[in-house]
Amino acid sequence: MAAFADTKPHYNMLDGLRGVAALTVLCFHLFEAFATSHIDQRINHGYLAVDFFFILSGFVVGYAYDDRWKTMKTKDFIKRRAIRLHPMVVMGALTGAVLFYFQGCSVWDVSKVTVISLFIATFLTALLIPAPPATEVRGLGEMFPLNGPSWSLFFEYIGTVLYALFIHKLSTKALAWVVFIAGCGLAGFAIVGPYGDLCAGFALTGIEFTGGFTRLLFSFSAGLLFSRIFKPVNVKGAFWICSLAVVALLSMPRIGGADRLWMNGLYDTLCCVLFFPLLVGLGASGKSADRYTTRLCRFLGDISYPLYMVHYPFIYLYYAWVKNNNLTFQQSLPGAAGVVVGSILLAYIGLKFYDIPIRRYLTNRFLKPPSKR
Repeated sequence: MAAFADTKPHYNMLDGLRGVAALTVLCFHLFEAFATSHIDQRINHGYLAVDFFFILSGFVVGYAYDDRWKTMKTKDFIKRRAIRLHPMVVMGALTGAVLFYFQGCSVWDVSKVTVISLFIATFLTALLIPAPPATEVRGLGEMFPLNGPSWSLFFEYIGTVLYALFIHKLSTKALAWVVFIAGCGLAGFAIVGPYGDLCAGFALTGIEFTGGFTRLLFSFSAGLLFSRIFKPVNVKGAFWICSLAVVALLSMPRIGGADRLWMNGLYDTLCCVLFFPLLVGLGASGKSADRYTTRLCRFLGDISYPLYMVHYPFIYLYYAWVKNNNLTFQQSLPGAAGVVVGSILLAYIGLKFYDIPIRRYLTNRFLKPPSKR
């Protein structure tokens, strides 16, 4: 749903694919309760959804704003992006704060966290200010311990500022060089880096910040470049083809194991450099063949961002429940189903009764010119 009257029409199928990726991320996070490392995580490559989101974001931002810079001021662009993104950042922080003291387990002891500390953590998370690793309340080193996935929004904001100040001014050729150099950095981090994957960015440590920034710089810039050179092609059934591909790519088991980390890093690189841009192109080319697919894409697109921003506090709760009761996944299945259904319901309610009204108010208050008397 467009928050602004002058917003260009959406690529409906890209909205739907964003929702498919968000649901896959939710399932990926559920299985964190049963993983001991990146290597034995089920739905193993769900973390690559962040790179897919960054590419989608760059593509949509380039499509929506590249031709506006002769009349649009930098501050107005940043206002637009903040109005679009930040209300759900606040909701995610508040959801995390409300549930925090119900999430105690052996991995983190919430009982030792004072109300004042929780208040400060909530305030910082709501403002998207990262917590230093030694002071965050959960003790896992997360930038945003009340709502882990907020780290990707932190980098999204960095991308917004870089685009507003510098990147939009680049010629297509210069932007292609940025994408190429950033792609080399991305491949290097994935293939020869310490993890053998791109599952990095959630903390302020040097390696994590480097990984997160590299992911943002390549994927966001690649999406921007693609928006400039994109030529649609006629693809039948594009949404269903692309949806299956997204789920398959994000669910792929770990490749190479602990002995050959580079193999998995190569897979991650191919997904970001080749497969995700291809899926964005196919999704942007496709047309809804029937009203049911159109409605599904609209629904998935509407809940995708709210779902991404509110689900993780329930993952902390689910994780603690699993650990405290030493449950297998089969034993925890009713709880897992509850997290999925509850997160979707909260995302939808938050969208309808919080996000859309707040964005409309902020748009009217800060963006629309005053009426002439």
